[in-house]
Amino acid sequence: MSIKQHLLHSMGATEEDYNPGDYIFYENGTPQFYYQIVTGEIKLNNYSSEGKEFIQNILTCEDAFGESMLFTEKPYPMNAIALTPCTIIRVCRTTLFSHLDANPDIYLEVCKSLSERLYRKFVLMQKISSHNASERLKEIIELMKKEQDNQAPYSFEVPITRQQLASLTGLCIETTIRTIKKMEREKILRIHNRKILY
Repeated sequence: MSIKQHLLHSMGATEEDYNPGDYIFYENGTPQFYYQIVTGEIKLNNYSSEGKEFIQNILTCEDAFGESMLFTEKPYPMNAIALTPCTIIRVCRTTLFSHLDANPDIYLEVCKSLSERLYRKFVLMQKISSHNASERLKEIIELMKKEQDNQAPYSFEVPITRQQLASLTGLCIETTIRTIKKMEREKILRIHNRKILY
């Protein structure tokens, strides 16, 4: 879900530029802004006590992020980190809420978006709880492909790395690489120029 940029600017939004690896916000930080990606990609992640990364989501142009915490007034349960050079638009929480109160149609869109994201999270949690590595990877890739118009076999180039797939599914990188090769042998996906086609 995204709010049109001209509406965000009319609320006094600012745009911030980030380099790969820059934090937009930190886990346990206090939510104060609505964030929306103008250009680039970000990841939402956590680190275990052993330092292992778990990626919760990878987002790109026009995606909003962290907005659900604005409603709960609880600390961020994850980090938001730039994966590529990014421009992020942000609006102060109080300004956003005033605008939403005055525009219930936008409020409804925000609720629909949050509900859709929550639904996908539940589906994903069910799938990645499977012990079957192939099922975990297939579900992640299918969720990404659902957003595309072309649903033909092998028409979707997976836009993330094998390491990111491992972090999204809770698998180790070695298992991920081995499973992707097995999925190619089973004709579930193709590999062309090191890119995964699904």
